Amino acid sequence: MSEAANLQREKAQHWAEPGSRHDKLVSTLKIALPSAVGVVAAIFLMLPLTEDQEVSFILDKKDVGRAEERMKIEAARYSGTDDKGQPFVLIADRAVQQTSNVPVVDINGMRARLGLAQGPATIEALRGRYDLDRQQVAVSGPVRVSGPDGEQLVTRDVLIDLKSRQVRSTGQTGGQMPVGSFNADNMSADLGTRQVALNGAVTGKLALGTFSAGRMRADLDSRVVVLDGGARLKITPGTVR
Repeated sequence: MSEAANLQREKAQHWAEPGSRHDKLVSTLKIALPSAVGVVAAIFLMLPLTEDQEVSFILDKKDVGRAEERMKIEAARYSGTDDKGQPFVLIADRAVQQTSNVPVVDINGMRARLGLAQGPATIEALRGRYDLDRQQVAVSGPVRVSGPDGEQLVTRDVLIDLKSRQVRSTGQTGGQMPVGSFNADNMSADLGTRQVALNGAVTGKLALGTFSAGRMRADLDSRVVVLDGGARLKITPGTVR
């Protein structure tokens, strides 16, 4: 192998190793991804699943190489534990930066598994784009979240701003919990203040009955959920005595 080829391969390896720009993305997502699970569960269950945690990562790269693209990683796996000893794994099937002139990394096959106290939770997304300069991850298509007690959330087209810790989806959002279900036009969250909102044509069903509102807000710290914008609750006869 020529000296130039060795240098190029060394650059590719540095890009993927711990402490690199790519690895810092994963370190930031270790807060955003667990918070996403907490957002889903807290709306109905009000469980504090989104504490900031220190996570140490071990990088297990199957293949780091250089082709026509500037940088390419195949099957990157990041694993670690939080301060409670709970396991965390983040997997990306493929991450490619096409050219150095375009500071965007295309990521395919994103999956996360979180070992929460209540049991494992998973997050899956088909593809996303990481803007290195803006520090934003734009997930295209569906995002699926599964909780330890059968919780399910499906939304799509999610933007995660790693600087401001803002998350928002522009697609339809729906979920199923042990105590009920909900639907909304989209979802937004501030991971810093732990505020969550379901926006636009919010509807839901509980054992008590059905509800609807223009917006539903949840404060994860105070465990308070507020329905506003023409909120209505229809109680099923016989459920209240």
